[in-house]
Amino acid sequence: MKDLKIKITSIVMGLTILTASLYANEKPIKLILHHLHSPKAPTHTKLLEPWAKEIEKMSNGKLQIEVYPSMTLGGKPTELYKQARDGVVDIVWTLAGYTPGVFPRTEVFELPTVHQGSSLATSIAIKEKFDLIKDDYKDVKPLLVYVHAGNAIHTTQKEVKSLEDLKGLKLRTPSRTGGWLIEEFGAEPVGMPLPTLPQALSKNAVDGALVPFEIFPAFKIHNLTKHSIVGPNDSRFGTSVFIMLMNKDKFNSMPKDLQDIVEKSLDMEMVKKAGQLWMDFEKPGIEKQKSSKDSDVTALSEESMKEFDKAGQRVVQKWISEVKEKGIDGEKLVNEARKAINANTK
Repeated sequence: MKDLKIKITSIVMGLTILTASLYANEKPIKLILHHLHSPKAPTHTKLLEPWAKEIEKMSNGKLQIEVYPSMTLGGKPTELYKQARDGVVDIVWTLAGYTPGVFPRTEVFELPTVHQGSSLATSIAIKEKFDLIKDDYKDVKPLLVYVHAGNAIHTTQKEVKSLEDLKGLKLRTPSRTGGWLIEEFGAEPVGMPLPTLPQALSKNAVDGALVPFEIFPAFKIHNLTKHSIVGPNDSRFGTSVFIMLMNKDKFNSMPKDLQDIVEKSLDMEMVKKAGQLWMDFEKPGIEKQKSSKDSDVTALSEESMKEFDKAGQRVVQKWISEVKEKGIDGEKLVNEARKAINANTK
C-alpha cells in the first residue's frame, strides 16, 4: 500500500510538472488592432491602449493586443472595415460612416434630432437596443459601438447665426447623413476622412466642417477655424458612430475562456466609460477654440435652433424613406432610439 501511495504521488507530481511545462510553453494569442487616429489622439491613448493592457491583464498574458495607429499597416481609413472583415488585421477601430451602406440600421443613432449631444446617453442606448441593429454586423464580430458628443459647426471665416449664413459654404461631412444635413443647411457637403481635414481647411478647399471639439488638440483645428457653433444647452447637429470590430473567424477560433474575457471587457460599464470619455474629451477642444486668437464658441438662440432642427428632421424623414426600400422599419428605429436616448439623458 505504501509503495502504491508513493507511485500515485509520483504520477501526480509528474502530471503537475508536465501541465506547468505545457502552460509555460503555451504561446499567447496575439491580435493586431489597426486604426486611423494618431498615437497622440485620445482614441489611442485613453481607450485602445488601456483596453489592450486590460485584456492582457485579465487573460494572464494569454491574449495580447498590439495597437497600430495612423494607418501604419497600410490602406486608407475607408478600408478599415474590409480589413477586419477579410482578416487582413484582427481588429479595427473606425467610423461606421466611412463605409456607406454597410451599417444602415446603425445610422439611426447618428441622425440629427435623434442624438441630442450626450455621447454617454446615446452610447448606452446603442448597447441597450443593439438587437435593433445587430443585422448590420453579420460579417464581423462587433466589439464596441458608441458615439462622440456630437458635431458642432466650425467655419474658417464666416460667423454663423442662422441657416441663411451657411448657404453656399463648403463643409466637410463625416458621413452620408451628415452630408444630407449640410445640403439641408443650403451648403455643399465635402466628404473626406478626418486626417485630411487640416490640409483642406488650410488650403481653403472647404469653408468649415461638421466635427466634434475633441479632435481640436490633435489636429490643431483651433488654428484653422474662427467660429464654432453649437445648439442651446450644447446640443449638437448629429454625431458619428464609432465601431470596434473583429474578424469573425479569428474571434471564433479563440478558446471560449478568451472569448468570454473579450466580451466581459466590453460590457455596459465599458460603454459608459467610452461615452463619458468622449464627453470629457470635448472640454480641452472647446477651451482651445475659446482661447485661440479671434476665435469663439457660440450657442444658437432657441429661435434659430428651430430652423436647424427642421432641417434635421427632414434628414430623418429622408433616412426613414430610404431604409424602407431595404426592408428596414426606419420609423420604428427612430422612435426606439429616441426613447432610449431620452431615458438615459440626465
